[in-house]
Amino acid sequence: MLWLSEVLIQGKDLESFEDLKEELKKRARDGELFFRMDVKPPFPDTPNDWEDKLEAAFTARQD
Repeated sequence: MLWLSEVLIQGKDLESFEDLKEELKKRARDGELFFRMDVKPPFPDTPNDWEDKLEAAFTARQD
């Protein structure tokens, strides 16, 4: 199980919401199957519909 808080803690180089989406795509391609959102991303560019966007990024599993 991949938790959003875990990704944020491990991703010290993540600087934006877009970086976070790319990291989630990478993790999905690398074999992660399940993703849970337990915190709101702390980036200034985080949109209101951030949960939908992160879920879509994770399930797309494409470049």
